[in-house]
Amino acid sequence: MNDSPGASAIVTGAGSGIGRAIARALLAAGFGVTHAGRRSAPLRETTVIDGVPHTAALVVETDITDRAQVERLFTRHVERFGRLDVLVNNAGVFGPNSDVGDLAPAEWESTLAVNLTGAVLCAGAAFRQMSAQSPMGGRIINNGSISAQTPRPRSVAYTTTKHAIAGLTKSIELDGRPHRITATQLDIGNARTELIDRLVTDGALQADGSRRPEPTMDAAHVADLVVQLARTPLEVSVPQLTVTAAGMPFIGRG
Repeated sequence: MNDSPGASAIVTGAGSGIGRAIARALLAAGFGVTHAGRRSAPLRETTVIDGVPHTAALVVETDITDRAQVERLFTRHVERFGRLDVLVNNAGVFGPNSDVGDLAPAEWESTLAVNLTGAVLCAGAAFRQMSAQSPMGGRIINNGSISAQTPRPRSVAYTTTKHAIAGLTKSIELDGRPHRITATQLDIGNARTELIDRLVTDGALQADGSRRPEPTMDAAHVADLVVQLARTPLEVSVPQLTVTAAGMPFIGRG
């Protein structure tokens, strides 16, 4: 099982929001955790629990759109923890408020770089490490968002990249079979973070053009699910999991 002594994980986007909640929950569950993100100060804040930096935490400042930095991230992790059991591919951006007709090429490319290229680079590095280590195997958890299933209005860049995460996850799951590598697409809806609070509390844009406040849930509930996935034996596959705030406009969105 992945909760055996010495199990370890990398969490991208660990400096805030859902990534911070996941990283702290994995530390509390006994995992060694590498915290990856673009800014070291928020990452170091994440490692502090009850006023003290956690001894099983490693901070590696990383731009996941840069292949060399991604390779350095995974090298540093293995040097510290000896192996990699779990990758939480969490880093992402919402991208522009735009439909496809007024989507600026530069905004599309920047959203694509983080949400998809960065996820592919990290998944590739994890796949190579997990297939080469002994015992072989591991679990890759991709943050797909419920927008991987159903979009919000004027979110074409974000929605398109998140739909692509579904293909990435399925490909990892299929190609990982000989290497005991499993993949999960975790689709999250309205987990309460500073960013989501700004988006939905004052009224989120709905398909009919209105704006309405939406329910949110504590990001800790998402983190608890990730810990359960991380502890699940590799003989068990969980290809896709959806978790949303109860009552939010997702089932029957619009």
